[in-house]
Amino acid sequence: MKTASLPSLRVDPELRAAAESVLEDGETLSAFVEASVKAQIHFRKTQSEFIARGIAGFAEAERTGVFYTSEDVLSLLKGKLEAAKASRKR
Repeated sequence: MKTASLPSLRVDPELRAAAESVLEDGETLSAFVEASVKAQIHFRKTQSEFIARGIAGFAEAERTGVFYTSEDVLSLLKGKLEAAKASRKR
């Protein structure tokens, strides 16, 4: 597979210095930028999927007329957490 490049990016010297100041041992600025782009892509895809699930859930609630309060959801999650903790103690 051929590689491609991202567009050159002009930034303030302060931004470049800030990025260079957080590089790990042996890490290049290019590797940092690539990792940052990948992380942002993952974040945005995850965020879009989350929003889509929320919209679908709301549409389903409107269709069925079944809605849950935040207290209902938190109670359900608390029960799941307690069950998981109990199973780990065994």
